[in-house]
Amino acid sequence: MIATARKSLEVGRRTILFIDEIHRFNKAQQDALLESVENGSVILIGATTENPSFEVISPLLSRSQVYVLENLGEEDLKKILHHTIEQDEVIGKILAKEGAGPLILPDAEEELVRLSGGDARVMLNALEVAIDLAGKKSPLQISRDVVREAYQIRHYKYDRTGEEHYNSISAFIKSVRGSDPDAAVYYLARMLEAGEDPKFIARRLIILASEDIGNAEPYALTLATACFTAVDYVGMPEARIILAQATTYLSSCPKSNASYLSIERAAADVREKPYLPVPLHLRNAPTKLMKELGYHKDYKYSHDFDDHFVEQQYLPDVIKDRIYYDPSDIGREAALKKYLESIWKKRKK
Repeated sequence: MIATARKSLEVGRRTILFIDEIHRFNKAQQDALLESVENGSVILIGATTENPSFEVISPLLSRSQVYVLENLGEEDLKKILHHTIEQDEVIGKILAKEGAGPLILPDAEEELVRLSGGDARVMLNALEVAIDLAGKKSPLQISRDVVREAYQIRHYKYDRTGEEHYNSISAFIKSVRGSDPDAAVYYLARMLEAGEDPKFIARRLIILASEDIGNAEPYALTLATACFTAVDYVGMPEARIILAQATTYLSSCPKSNASYLSIERAAADVREKPYLPVPLHLRNAPTKLMKELGYHKDYKYSHDFDDHFVEQQYLPDVIKDRIYYDPSDIGREAALKKYLESIWKKRKK
């Protein structure tokens, strides 16, 4: 085909190549199209239900114009539905055999459109299933209950490797972080109903418990870890209850990212100033030579002092006054902040 397109270009004709579901082309296959797109011998039109950022190679994507097709509106879906009922040969034969009564009742039509999520393919697939279900009775007539039964063979706009996977988990985590248990449990249900791995969700909750709650409620990490263990042990469908408990609890906890920020700040210093010498008094001294060099000399053992604390330098000299962990005034972390400020001069405000 590409060779034919080159010959056509030589006589001034360009070839339009339409590829449906271009996301099914692997990297090598997409690479093979690149030269023809670059030299103009082919005008490539690719259709995909996936996010092209994930599924189309960057060189091809950068040479393309992306058009997003939005979900269909209610009126558009009804037009497609009516056109299908009027023009489809199979449906026409069924109606001719059954008589002149309406194939689908008004409230059933509304339900068929509503449950489609704006996707005409989902709606028409459900219509086909509904006809099969209703065909068991005579006369054939699709009711609202039949439509709902048809949708039990669910088609969710969700792919565990595609955009909706990332959209849903992103909305879920942001809802928990934003202390909205209602939104969080909604996105949890949405993912589980679509077949998401419950252990994937539980792992994300463990990360969130430290990153977004931290010491504002230290028990959050314990509960999130227990949630993963319980989900792994119990499995679905009961695992949804365990996930719901953990989700609503974490959503309702006070939030702090102070621990997360502390490791980010410390890591930045480590990258910028690698291999700063550890203070001599903090070094281990297992040999005589090390002791002679001053290793471990003048180290103060905290438990030998009142309140099990003595102020001494722990950080390397260059960054000795640096503060990485800045506790918030939220939840249990407020008490930690108050304690640290009471014992460290550099933290007093």
